[in-house]
Amino acid sequence: MPELYALIIAGGVGARFWPRSRRDRPKQCLEIGAGKSLIRRTVDRLSPLIPPERIFVVTAASMAPALAKLLPEIPSERILVEPTGRNTAAAVGWGTAAIAAQVGGDPSIAVLPADHVIVDDHELRCLLADAALAAQNGALLTLGIDPTRPETGFGYLELGPETGRHGGHVFRQVARFVEKPDAATAQAYLKGGKHLWNAGMFVFQASRLAGAFQAHLPQMWDAIQALVAYPDRLKLLYPTLEKVSFDVGIMEKAEGVMTTRASMGWSDLGSWEAVAKHLPELPGGRGLGRVIAIDSENNMVHAPGKVVALLGVRDLVVVDTGDALLVCPRDHAQRVREVHQLLQDEGLEYLL
Repeated sequence: MPELYALIIAGGVGARFWPRSRRDRPKQCLEIGAGKSLIRRTVDRLSPLIPPERIFVVTAASMAPALAKLLPEIPSERILVEPTGRNTAAAVGWGTAAIAAQVGGDPSIAVLPADHVIVDDHELRCLLADAALAAQNGALLTLGIDPTRPETGFGYLELGPETGRHGGHVFRQVARFVEKPDAATAQAYLKGGKHLWNAGMFVFQASRLAGAFQAHLPQMWDAIQALVAYPDRLKLLYPTLEKVSFDVGIMEKAEGVMTTRASMGWSDLGSWEAVAKHLPELPGGRGLGRVIAIDSENNMVHAPGKVVALLGVRDLVVVDTGDALLVCPRDHAQRVREVHQLLQDEGLEYLL
């Protein structure tokens, strides 16, 4: 198996996790029902396949101090600090170029988000190892998840023909990427069996990704090459990079994209609603804190250090941080980012 490097993307502010997630305490730094931060768990689950000396992290300037404290074993030169957020294509492209420049040759790279939950760490390592073998043929690999519900908040992968087996996993072509569908389409995908959720985890060789950038985002790639060659120009060059996601800018346009089913107990923790099943059972639902409940059910409470009384309510999210309190229906949890935006518009920066 080729020696594999990890590029962990840890730049998002986690707006849907307000009020717990803040600029200096982002979602990936939170301990959400597990005793370890999400970024710590992401790094730990890679060992022994990818040891700390082969891990790179891309993050935002506001988050870098917190991440450095949580990951003391990652050398400082391998924590890549964005001067401003430019979406995931820039982060993946810069990270890939930086890895190739620092380690030389044509490294195999796994791109992983910092804020996902994986139940079966061993299976993830097996998947990444087999995907690295498949990528030796020049493919771009993305991991797919069998849908368990008609989810409208995820992107989907439409499956094409089988391309072969590597290790214990069968790989298939990706016929196309599908952006977040409406409810009827998502229901059809669930029943049809020809679509997987796009988990946002990728494996490729650095040279293959460089070719994809040169074909589809050539101006961005030229700028990335310049900032890797002249790191003192980072603050000047990075803000000029186009704001586009890695999926839209590269993966949806590239040829030779493959996937495999990833059965590892995956959750992207995209909202407080998604967190609920990972929290302990409490009176009236699930959560953290002391809860007393009367005629209440299916609520999610995150209020460590507080006593929360629920009376005659159901299907609520309740999150308390001392300086802010969020209460919303569970089926509105995806809209918490609207609250985050409104706070910004109102000039309440101290709450962000």
